[in-house]
Amino acid sequence: MDILTDVHTHTAFSPDGQDDIDTMLARAKELRLAWWGIAEHIDYDYLTDNIPFDDGAAQFTDPEAYFPAARALQQSEKEVHILAGAELGFTRNRAVVPLYRNLIARYRPDFIVNSVHTQGTQDYYYRTPFRGKDKKTAYGEYLALVRESLDADYPYDIVGHIGYPARYAPYADKSMDGADFIGALDDILTTIIVRGKILEVNTSAAGADAPFLPFPPIVRRYFALGGREISIASDAHGARRLADKRQETAAILKEIGFAFVTVPCRGEKIRVEL
Repeated sequence: MDILTDVHTHTAFSPDGQDDIDTMLARAKELRLAWWGIAEHIDYDYLTDNIPFDDGAAQFTDPEAYFPAARALQQSEKEVHILAGAELGFTRNRAVVPLYRNLIARYRPDFIVNSVHTQGTQDYYYRTPFRGKDKKTAYGEYLALVRESLDADYPYDIVGHIGYPARYAPYADKSMDGADFIGALDDILTTIIVRGKILEVNTSAAGADAPFLPFPPIVRRYFALGGREISIASDAHGARRLADKRQETAAILKEIGFAFVTVPCRGEKIRVEL
């Protein structure tokens, strides 16, 4: 039987999460997940950059509510390895650094996903970063931010969903692996490899015209450059999508040449056969 992992999911502790943590755990057990990683949104970039979010709704997870609840489940759960992690939104604004450092020191997440969601003061989700820009410009700005995020002045384990803007891009061709982006992508992928980080393969790619993000040619390039550390993540915000497209994704990754996925757990890298 396959050993299933899903490292990067969200419960109702995240402002956009749909199902509570117990419902998500019940589904993880039903699917026989061996490793379930919760990566609640702690996007302090929204705070430092004054980014609007859903008409004044909460902008990020309350860590004082989330972490104790997740730790309690870790202590009681015997079937599933639960990881209490966090997804941190990157920004160029240095004011975010002490906020993230303090969060990490106080709550010690089991793993951290480093993600880029925003350009300036807008999330790509709302499409506004694309206004008046062709694909080369908009994607180029995004990839520059991803590269800067790799230099984040706080620890992280996973580089999340490279290609995120493609979910919402207005372009007929949403791909991000063309000649215009090869140089930037090679810099990003090589840096991930050299620094020992994990490249996330994220199956939440609706709207991107792809089976997962990064686009498969980018994952192939990562392998060709020597990258072997990957994680498979559904980015599920509700129980229904836990481990979504996991088998199809694993098949593509094995065809590329990957033999295992990497689960980060409190500084340790656990290799799980695909």
